[in-house]
Amino acid sequence: MIIRPQDNSLLFITQPDHARLAADLLAHWTADGFATHPRREAILLAAREHDNGWREIDGTPLFSSATGTALDFMTVGDDVKQGVWSRALDRVAPISPYAAALVAHHAVFVYDGQRQKPAWQRFFEETAARRDQELARSGHGDDELQQDYPFVGVSDLLSLSFCSAWPDERERLGRRVRYADGAIAVTPSLFSEIVPVRIRVRRLPNRRYASAADLRAAFDDTAPEILEGQARGAHDS
Repeated sequence: MIIRPQDNSLLFITQPDHARLAADLLAHWTADGFATHPRREAILLAAREHDNGWREIDGTPLFSSATGTALDFMTVGDDVKQGVWSRALDRVAPISPYAAALVAHHAVFVYDGQRQKPAWQRFFEETAARRDQELARSGHGDDELQQDYPFVGVSDLLSLSFCSAWPDERERLGRRVRYADGAIAVTPSLFSEIVPVRIRVRRLPNRRYASAADLRAAFDDTAPEILEGQARGAHDS
């Protein structure tokens, strides 16, 4: 779950919804020849489904009794962070082994900072092995994977920056992304026009919750709404 403070509220955004937004943004990517890319559909699939392993987790917010608040995707335990990827790969691989290889590579990439921790060694070994297995099944090579992964990695950052309203500029794979005033700006630009952004959120009061049941009741009683914004090149207006 992504949890975004806004005024006196918290906006709850599921990881699968964030991933769908990443794919929506990627579909508008006109730089780097992506509009006619020969593996475009598999890359879009990887972006759209890379976080589907969170589906079971994000059905109900996870609760911290220590703080009386929900746990987001960064504060959940390592077992949760590691466990979502095998589910995602099992869902994507029957549709497109190449998309599954991209998703596995994404998992290895985003958690690279954990690589030296003993509790993460098995995760890296198994995920890298699964990536290589799916890549071999796809008939594509590592050079193609390395060429194509930035589409997935950068679109993920674009979506996360919007969903989280991160005010500081973040860089990934040669692109710099900043959120301000309802818009994400990316440098160098990826888009030929300003792209509308829409994502489903649930708005809950920003308060301490008495229990997991209290949080769950507030979440279930809140109707989804649509959060809107824009994505553009840094110099577009």
